[in-house]
Amino acid sequence: MSTQPEPGTGQGEENPPYEQAREELIEVVRRLEAGGTTLEESLTLWQRGEQLAGICQAWLDGARERLEQAIASDDED
Repeated sequence: MSTQPEPGTGQGEENPPYEQAREELIEVVRRLEAGGTTLEESLTLWQRGEQLAGICQAWLDGARERLEQAIASDDED
């Protein structure tokens, strides 16, 4: 059971905290929505956005799993 994303998904930092990944994802979306980038830049941003979304989802899945375990543990008591 892992509560952190798999290594190798970040740029410079392999497992950024959820908040950092979310903030970077917001910035990527903002830049894509604003337009004005080349096709190559847009594709690079899109790929990074996909990576960041995966990192955020991994953090949320881990948090959900821990919460479910804590609830199950409380139910056993």
